[in-house]
Amino acid sequence: MNGKRLVVRGGNVVLPDGVVKADVVAENGIIQSVDYAGSKSSAVETIDESKDRIIEAEGAWVLPGLVDIHCDTIEKEVEPRPGTLFPMEMAFLQYERKLAGHGITTMMHSLSFGVGLSLRGEHLVSQLIDLIRSCSRERAMIRHGVHLRYEVSQPTGIPLARRLIEEGAIDYLSLMDHAPGIGQYARPGAFQRYVMKNQGVSLDEVEKIVEELQERRAKVDWNALRELTAFARSRGIAVASHDDDSEEAVNRSLAFGADISEFPLNGATAAYAKKQGMGVCVGAPNIVRGGSHDGNLKAAEAIVAGDANLLCSDYHPASLLHAVFALAKEGVALERAVRMATLEPAIAMGRGAEIGSLEPGKRADLIVVDTVRECPLVRCTVVDGVTVYETRDFSGAKSF
Repeated sequence: MNGKRLVVRGGNVVLPDGVVKADVVAENGIIQSVDYAGSKSSAVETIDESKDRIIEAEGAWVLPGLVDIHCDTIEKEVEPRPGTLFPMEMAFLQYERKLAGHGITTMMHSLSFGVGLSLRGEHLVSQLIDLIRSCSRERAMIRHGVHLRYEVSQPTGIPLARRLIEEGAIDYLSLMDHAPGIGQYARPGAFQRYVMKNQGVSLDEVEKIVEELQERRAKVDWNALRELTAFARSRGIAVASHDDDSEEAVNRSLAFGADISEFPLNGATAAYAKKQGMGVCVGAPNIVRGGSHDGNLKAAEAIVAGDANLLCSDYHPASLLHAVFALAKEGVALERAVRMATLEPAIAMGRGAEIGSLEPGKRADLIVVDTVRECPLVRCTVVDGVTVYETRDFSGAKSF
């Protein structure tokens, strides 16, 4: 780690409770102070431009690094087309560079056990988890964690999931129930259409997948799943439900020990989950695009109503930062929108004391953001006090 002190100077710094023009000072990877008019710290008075590393942020926004607790894009990086696998090392290392450029400094890679929807083979998922862990130890641009998405109809995965939890390889566990007639696939044919599009299979092939899925689902050992979630919780791992669509579904999720309701399908369900003390997570693409691509809950409406407090990128990492600023345009206080993508998810993962906000004593994870045509773009990403990504304006260069 670079031993020089880091000073991010003159930016519009987004704190948990407001925005101030300030200097952020960090040393040895830890934020030492946030210096602004009226603050008690005087660390900025000792800045030595010949020794300190200075990032000029005048006119820009300075945010905590984004904390993304649900994004399954790594699966598409490994398998961008059905049956077309790329080397995992190449996929992961190149993907990490993109994440830093999107301002994501902590990523919970969402990997799924299941059949028919994405990269679901247990051996592939296990290999990718091992790769994420080993690469993170060797060198890393951002912080990496694993969000294991467990399809309830995949009974053979329980021993492997338990082993991964025992090894400390899992940071977040969610239960999914993707099946025809349920949740987001409640409409007739919705499940079949999705699988055919996503996996490139024929109608006959998808009907076989559906038949096998329904047979497995009829044999689900719900007690074994409760034991799995209880074991995860005993290890300090947050547990989430997925696509709750009713009060009954939320109550069922609570019975499994779920702390978080991911992507509730309607406003009433989101409000009920929040009332029960659950964190409610919505997707940034929903906000950027102005609504759900499946015609479900409009995430912005749930946020304005106070029924959602967590924001993730879901399937599109670039959307996370854009959604924060889109919410601000819709009247949500910027500091609240930022908290939804930083401090709130950090707290949900049990990491709120270390990351998620620009406060003395926390890790120096931050991003400097410019706006171009009202579009927020990351100029600089800092993780643990180290600049891992930086870009410069090329304006005025001779064009072809």
